[in-house]
Amino acid sequence: MDISEPKNMQDPRLKTQKYYLASQISLRSLAAVVSLTAATLAITDKQIITVSGIELEARYSYSSAFKYFASATIIACVFSVMSLIVAIDLDRKCSDSKIYFYMFLHDLVGTAMVISATSAATAIGLVAKDGNNHLGWMAICGDFVKFCNKMTVAVVLSYFSFVLYLLLTIISAKKIQA
Repeated sequence: MDISEPKNMQDPRLKTQKYYLASQISLRSLAAVVSLTAATLAITDKQIITVSGIELEARYSYSSAFKYFASATIIACVFSVMSLIVAIDLDRKCSDSKIYFYMFLHDLVGTAMVISATSAATAIGLVAKDGNNHLGWMAICGDFVKFCNKMTVAVVLSYFSFVLYLLLTIISAKKIQA
């Protein structure tokens, strides 16, 4: 090392690794929070209305698509927390490339799970909003406005979590190439 070179100059690989880990930790934390928020909104979504003296109720558990949506977003949240622990552990020690490959697979499964559940919830949500005259399914969002609005927010948040998981998948894929 040359004496004229500053002592605090860092190895560029260490700096890149720190940026990588910081992005992993922040994206995984945000994905966990957004997924948990979407699941919580869906699970707590319920509305009771009275039509001609008859009480009608809408809740997420009355639709298999919404149950799948809530379950998958909870699982994605748990996946995020588990992978967050691994990412923090990667900060403590420089691991071999197999762990990065497993992180990539983990992110890929989480991404696929979130987009499939969000797509299912979107499809049934559109039926709830517009109905389907060909099949005789009535639109319910005109009557269950609060229910539909809250579920819409949950689905939008889930699309946001999908983007976060997709970014994590891309970052993980880039890391195993390096």
